Amino acid sequence: MSALVESLRSGHQRYRETRLPEYQPLFKKLADRGQNPKALVIACSDSRVDPTLMFDQDPGDLFIIRNVANVVPPYDPGPGYHGTSAALEFAITGLELTDIIVMGHAQCGGVNALIEMADGAPPAGEFIGPWMSIAMPAVQDAGEAGDGHVDPDRTIKTELAVVRLSIQNLMTFPWVASRITDGNLNIHGFYFDIRNGFVHWLNPERDRFEDFV
Repeated sequence: MSALVESLRSGHQRYRETRLPEYQPLFKKLADRGQNPKALVIACSDSRVDPTLMFDQDPGDLFIIRNVANVVPPYDPGPGYHGTSAALEFAITGLELTDIIVMGHAQCGGVNALIEMADGAPPAGEFIGPWMSIAMPAVQDAGEAGDGHVDPDRTIKTELAVVRLSIQNLMTFPWVASRITDGNLNIHGFYFDIRNGFVHWLNPERDRFEDFV
């Protein structure tokens, strides 16, 4: 058994001894009644980003879609593999959730790859570059091309712009747009600062990100 598997086994044993007794009634309820989450969260795959932790939610509370850089692609029913769109469709038309949260974050590697491509670097990897090209309008909105050096301010602006772009792309899905129009669906933008653990909220009235307190 590898050191990693041994560590996971030890962790699972601790979980069964300490935390599972508290959660067992909840798991039984979730198993018997099925899932009924409060909201859909579209977050980055980054291991440092945990929506359940940062919002202090329980298992079953959030339906979470994770991908590189929390990007929502535009609506495209054509041939291809549409994992994010499929999960979005299930959450909205299947689970009939009434709230969508797009969760961006600081120090996003996908956004860094996007900025490098915007500055003329070749696409990153076989799949990362084409995926991040969806968000090219965001880096263009955030500022001019750099001189090859990392600009923290430009990076943060791009990370925030990707949240805004994903919200715009959500509106291209007809069953999202119709629910927004009918008043049956709300979309929220959030940003997690890994440096301090704080969450920022896109205030729709002021159209800017603010402390979520």
